[in-house]
Amino acid sequence: MSSTPSTVERAFEAALYADSDAALDTGASLLASDPASDTELARRGAEFVEGAWRRGWQPADVVRIVRRELDETHVRLVSALILDESGRNRQPRGPRWTAQLEELTAEAAGTKAPRTEPRTDRFSYATAVLGLYRLLLRLPSIEPLDVDAPKGAAGAPKDSRMLTRIRALLAKAEATGFPEEAEALSAKAQELMARHSIDEALLAARTHAKDAPGACRIGVDPPYETAKAVLLDAVSGANRCRAVWNEALGFSTVVGFEPDLEAVELLYTSLLVQATAAMTKAEAAQRAGGRKRTKSFRQSFLAAYAHRIGDRLAEAAEGQVTVSEGESLPVLAARDVAVTDETERMFPATVTTRLRGVNDAAGWEEGAAAADRAQVRARPPLR
Repeated sequence: MSSTPSTVERAFEAALYADSDAALDTGASLLASDPASDTELARRGAEFVEGAWRRGWQPADVVRIVRRELDETHVRLVSALILDESGRNRQPRGPRWTAQLEELTAEAAGTKAPRTEPRTDRFSYATAVLGLYRLLLRLPSIEPLDVDAPKGAAGAPKDSRMLTRIRALLAKAEATGFPEEAEALSAKAQELMARHSIDEALLAARTHAKDAPGACRIGVDPPYETAKAVLLDAVSGANRCRAVWNEALGFSTVVGFEPDLEAVELLYTSLLVQATAAMTKAEAAQRAGGRKRTKSFRQSFLAAYAHRIGDRLAEAAEGQVTVSEGESLPVLAARDVAVTDETERMFPATVTTRLRGVNDAAGWEEGAAAADRAQVRARPPLR
């Protein structure tokens, strides 16, 4: 028996499978004229979100791609859909998933506009919803992350007070105008990160915990995303992790054990803040000398910064393993093998990306100098 297509079905048929604004307007007009379609429209939105989960996406990934491709209205809409879905689906999805939902909840609570009603009129609201659904429908499948990672070092972070302290130290290092204070704060943060990582590795080995590498995705946003991806790769390598960049979708997947993933996230974010501040200051000096603000200067600055930081972090990493006795070395060597194996399992085919557009000598020199001034310190030797 045949039935008449619903308003939502007709709107989807008109708007979701075409790229034109005219198609979007047609679908939005259909929805705007039928208030009874709202319930079905919300239900279909939940289906699109669940479809994104099946294709390997997580809440932070979806919000990131929506913010990258659309605007804040769509971000509010998709955040509401995600939080509503999480309220209905109580299936455990792991500590990182939970943390992403908590961040979305905090962001929603901090907005003045109602979380579920960012509308002005029915047509504008329907246009925004259809634009969002069109994006969700077309999300490709990506490498799924293990949301049910084994408990232990690769599960939920055990010492949240320590991680909170590390974040506070790095935030102060970024904010202070006194280099000596920044160096002391960053050095202390590095010491705590190293201690946390090594203690977790040894504890897992001694207790024969079912510990395994996990993975997280970190946004690599334009502009100058290639240089930023190189910086993230350098930070990952120094912390016994591997990073694989997805340029098209704007993120890198970092594979490693949980304490090291935490270190990568914190250090990369801090260094990126330091690099941006240093670049702004260097550009101001260039303009004061009569030079115009140029894209090539910024590109070359960040490329040199990433390159030099990579050298410094590699030197720091070599300094960690100067002691060849005790149980630390074989434990960390086994972890290195496990991370490599997991990366190759998740990404059996990768290619090398080269930096392009790096042709400003002044930008390169300023970026390298800024990297030398960045607050990076070797972890204490293992013992």
